[in-house]
Amino acid sequence: MNFITYILYSQSLSKYYTGHTQDLQKRLQEHNAGQTASIKNGIPWKIVWTAELSLRSNAMSLETKIKKRGAARFLADLNKM
Repeated sequence: MNFITYILYSQSLSKYYTGHTQDLQKRLQEHNAGQTASIKNGIPWKIVWTAELSLRSNAMSLETKIKKRGAARFLADLNKM
């Protein structure tokens, strides 16, 4: 099974959240049900970007890269391409 690195956006907070999972729809439901304490104030979260990778280590590395760069800057860099 593949892994997905994702970026979510909360319009109410104007903030991004980056993570990885094997089941994106289930994870999004968990986030929007307030089951992730660190981001429950931003409900509803919407998916704005995803990448599917075959290895968990690659998904984790990409997540770390995005977090270091900042999701907004990462997305802006993608739009420049």
